[in-house]
Amino acid sequence: MDLSDEEIVVLIQNGETEMVGVLIDRYEEKLKRYGRRFLSDSDDVEDIVQEAFVRAYTNMKSFDANRKFSPWLYRITHNLLVNKIRSKSRYIPFNFDTDTIWPYLQSDNSADSEAIQSELQNQMSVHLNELDTKYKEPLILFYYESMSYEEISEILRIPVTTVGVRIKRAKDKLKKIIS
Repeated sequence: MDLSDEEIVVLIQNGETEMVGVLIDRYEEKLKRYGRRFLSDSDDVEDIVQEAFVRAYTNMKSFDANRKFSPWLYRITHNLLVNKIRSKSRYIPFNFDTDTIWPYLQSDNSADSEAIQSELQNQMSVHLNELDTKYKEPLILFYYESMSYEEISEILRIPVTTVGVRIKRAKDKLKKIIS
């Protein structure tokens, strides 16, 4: 029987610390993928994800198990990413998988199609770099991480309606940039 994240947190809070490994297994790759959208240095991403798990574990006792665990963990990771970006104080390339926004770009496995796909992804990455972070983040979380508006709202600490507005504005800005 699979336990929910919140049930696992309760077990950890009650002393079953070995259950932390289950949460790490569930979220490590997702958080790394999220981090790579903002940082190009994979070592930095590894460090941030590791630090996020350490902080989550350290603060596990104060976590309210009536809330969802995922947005809380993503928020910790988000804060660490923002701090790292600020500390570098230079332009950070933004990589984004266009498949998440435009499913019709899926490859049909032909060499030509793969070349076109790669070029479209590169162009999209360049265009997305022109967006403010406040528009990029909701797009990443919604399209790439498949999060709900409510979860994005918790992670970014903005109202749910603002999430929708930012995603719409980001799409509008992208259309304007591309055309």
